[in-house]
Amino acid sequence: MELEYDLLVVSAADAGDDDPLFRAGTAAFEAGDAAAQAAALTSHAPAVLRYVSDRFSVASGGTACRPSQVGDATIGAREGVPYADLLLDWTCPERSDAHEVRSGLFPDREGYVKGTKTIVTYEIDGRSGSAALDAAHPAFSTAQAWYERFGEFFLLGAEHLLSGIDHILFLLALIAGSRRLREIVLAATSFTVAHSVTFMLAALGLVEVPGRVVEPVIALSIAVVAGWHLWGIRRRGTHAADLDVAGRGHLSLDRAGWVRLGVVFCFGLVHGLGFAGALGIDEAWSWTLLWSLLVFNVGIEVVQLTIIAVVFPLLLVLRHRAPKVGVWATGAVSAAVSVMGIVWFVQRISGS
Repeated sequence: MELEYDLLVVSAADAGDDDPLFRAGTAAFEAGDAAAQAAALTSHAPAVLRYVSDRFSVASGGTACRPSQVGDATIGAREGVPYADLLLDWTCPERSDAHEVRSGLFPDREGYVKGTKTIVTYEIDGRSGSAALDAAHPAFSTAQAWYERFGEFFLLGAEHLLSGIDHILFLLALIAGSRRLREIVLAATSFTVAHSVTFMLAALGLVEVPGRVVEPVIALSIAVVAGWHLWGIRRRGTHAADLDVAGRGHLSLDRAGWVRLGVVFCFGLVHGLGFAGALGIDEAWSWTLLWSLLVFNVGIEVVQLTIIAVVFPLLLVLRHRAPKVGVWATGAVSAAVSVMGIVWFVQRISGS
């Protein structure tokens, strides 16, 4: 198990009323001393194991399996943040064709974090797979059908986009600056292909870029895409939504459309790293995990296309019936999105 170190320390200390663990663990965290962090967990191993085993359980045939810790805790890191690595062994009283895994780690009621998701990958008695657990879906069975397992990742992808305001604003900026339905669909698809590539590479541990680099660039991408449309309005006024017919090529895109598509693809590569960082998956290669990540991306794409299907037709109607109003309305949206992107960029650069 890989658990964020400082969160594990404060949660285990609070649950077990273990003030020495809190003092020693916090001091080691603030000092950035990995050896001291591992020592703090080792010297308070019973409290740490009790916290974890009370909230993460394995059952076989309806009977709880008994956990024990193998060796001492070690310290790893994800994007510069220390993580505690615990090796646990569950002894089950009887052999069963199915195991149930349940997680209630770091619940909202503790008051330290909100909306914890636990990603589980398993290989038990010839069965392998992945599952995403949260407060709404705290358990899964290794006997579940493939479509149930992938359905969880589909919903996780959909929820992830809907809960990510920065990605929603990026999509709105794309919609506001698009002149034709074909253009926005191609832009959204280009974005999805790009973020799918980097998301899976990062999640499989093949690419690693620090969050302090990724997050400011995501904010900047929002400002750039929104500002691009504002620049078009400044140059062409109410004709900003017109297509350069003389320059149209493959896929009915003019030169501006192709350039915009390339920029969106490049920014999509960065957004994929953001998706992977937020989800917190960093696992070794496996076909099961790969398919789970693909389904996760399908969930993102479906939500994107749904938002486009709802918003873009309304924009087309507005542009058709009142061209000037339509252009200035998209300009107002782009201006608001651009300002928000710049504010986020400054905040993330400064670390505030």
